[in-house]
Amino acid sequence: MGNEMKLKIAKGELQKGLARIQSVVEKRNTMPILANVLLDASNKEDKKLILAATDLEVGIRGFHPADIEVSGKATVSAKKLYEIVRELPDEPILLEATANSFLKIHCDRAQFTLAGNTAEEYPTLPDFGLGETTRIQGLFLAEMIERTIYAASADETRYNLNGVYFEQLADSGKVRMVATDGHRLAVIDRMLGINLSGLKTGVIIPRKGLVELKRLLDEEDTDEVELGFEGNSALVRKSNVTLVMRLIEGEFPNYQQVIPRETTINLTVTVETFSRALRRVALLSAERSRAIKFELSDGQLRLSSNNPDLGDAQEELDVDYVGEALTVAFNARYLMDALNSVKAKEVRLGFKDATSPAQLVPSDDDDALAVVMPMRV
Repeated sequence: MGNEMKLKIAKGELQKGLARIQSVVEKRNTMPILANVLLDASNKEDKKLILAATDLEVGIRGFHPADIEVSGKATVSAKKLYEIVRELPDEPILLEATANSFLKIHCDRAQFTLAGNTAEEYPTLPDFGLGETTRIQGLFLAEMIERTIYAASADETRYNLNGVYFEQLADSGKVRMVATDGHRLAVIDRMLGINLSGLKTGVIIPRKGLVELKRLLDEEDTDEVELGFEGNSALVRKSNVTLVMRLIEGEFPNYQQVIPRETTINLTVTVETFSRALRRVALLSAERSRAIKFELSDGQLRLSSNNPDLGDAQEELDVDYVGEALTVAFNARYLMDALNSVKAKEVRLGFKDATSPAQLVPSDDDDALAVVMPMRV
């Protein structure tokens, strides 16, 4: 019967499934077929259409209730199919694949025919054995991703930093996430009350996989997800969606070395006041370095920037500090990223000297920490 397939599905259901995979689909065109979505209705009894997409690093599979008349598979452009479905009226959609890999789409009085490829050409997503998975509260996981992912490196030559390190601490049983790009670092620990099998040693989850996982966790019906690790893959499953991520192979650096052991100068600042002052002063910082100078003296923190082509800016903040003066410079964007991710009203800023990193700890949460390396003044 070739590649034929015929089924009926609710418009909202198909649109939701296609929307979910848009960001997974490969944009770089290394393999043209990776721009496609795989429609798999080969199991008629299951009454579910599987929509699958992968870029060979991250794969996603969604299961959607459908009325399957003829079982089969098809693969067509994920973007085009989504654009078509989004514009269709809110009526049931009839999908029909023909033997020469075309997909016919009927809805109400509209009809489209989309050219596709044979489904056999579509790469298979890694299939997980029924390995151990652990149930995790979605809220906690989403928070941990948000508080660390911004510090992961986008530099592809440092591939072992292109993700977030995930480990379970042997002494406390807490789960830790760490990210760094060499200029800054973010770490958060949470007591999830679970034991993650497959995490004897830490794993590095790629940034793109975490972005997709965060999207999944942000869907309104997500309370908890199942998480499992097998070989070099991580799997996340919630009721009708499975996300598979290939882990980054390589050593994550010894991040403990970067975390300041003791800070001799500590001040508490209001996040909003501090962020706004940073944003203003950063407007006239040098385009490339985004450098802002911090001058700390009794009762006062002075922020200043200087751009030879534009001018300079400065602002003073009252701080609860008595001690020796300190002058140190930081990349404003790195500090603002750290403050944005904190979600606290106040942070404790810790410094040691002009050549040591700054440490930011939310005043209500000792289990989260951001570190920003200084710049030469």
